[in-house]
Amino acid sequence: MIEIDMSKDTNNKTKKGGLGRGLSALLNNAETDITVSSEYRAGGGVQFIDIKDIEANPFQPRTEFEQKALDELCESIKVHGLIQPVTVRKMGYDKYQLISGERRTRASILAGLDKIPAYIRVANDQEMLEMALIENIQRENLNPIEVSLSYKRLLEECNLKQEELGERVGKDRSTVSNYLRLLRLPDEVQLALKLNRISMGHAKAILSVEDPDEQINLYRRIENESLSVRGAEEIVKQSRTEKAVPVVQGKLIPAIFEIDDALKLKVEKLNRLLHANVSIKPKGNKGEIIIPFKHYEDLERILSALAENE
Repeated sequence: MIEIDMSKDTNNKTKKGGLGRGLSALLNNAETDITVSSEYRAGGGVQFIDIKDIEANPFQPRTEFEQKALDELCESIKVHGLIQPVTVRKMGYDKYQLISGERRTRASILAGLDKIPAYIRVANDQEMLEMALIENIQRENLNPIEVSLSYKRLLEECNLKQEELGERVGKDRSTVSNYLRLLRLPDEVQLALKLNRISMGHAKAILSVEDPDEQINLYRRIENESLSVRGAEEIVKQSRTEKAVPVVQGKLIPAIFEIDDALKLKVEKLNRLLHANVSIKPKGNKGEIIIPFKHYEDLERILSALAENE
């Protein structure tokens, strides 16, 4: 029996169309369709089964359903009935488990139905997990973090490669990769994306910043100042410019380094000592001193000069 927690709610409203290849193949495959047998044939492939005999899908990744959308579907079902059958697998005598259609089942319960139309399929646990995840991605207006987590589960628990995953959900590999990258964001930023306080465009701008603390600071500016995606990108660009200032030999080093006359004199002295165009290459709050050489003999000369001045 499905237990419904009506206290949960989401802000998702728009349904996505189309099924992934993996789900479509399983749901539309006659080999997995019990309803084509003589036992069920009278229903023309769809049977009415008791709601009380249906249990929730344990692999269902979605736990939150928008109450308003459920109420609207409930009212439609009261007038027209449940037009689109759910899909279940038979677990035993008069016992079924949902494969897809939990929202429709919940709304049917609210509408007071005792029976609902269903396709009855054969599927193992691995297929159930894949079907639940793909059906969830394709048929619900998930927030980006829910999509990312579903992609991750398909990769890890269903042993899919990114190319295979893309084929299942009808997305190219770059799109899949972009969603998976969202899981690298700090928890605070992921929550904001989940609650639709920032967009995918904002998230991409934040991901272009490497430091987690700076990512959080940028997110807070986006929210507090109601910044557009373009505005967030400009901040990232400006921040990168401000973090670098000119230094010896026309190179750039981070502004956190204190550039004074003493440092410049030391670099100039090193240039004269080695007869080389020494430069500084920044890496965050660290960096490298680069001493170029033209050939092996030139390298030996530079190393000898360094050794003599130890």
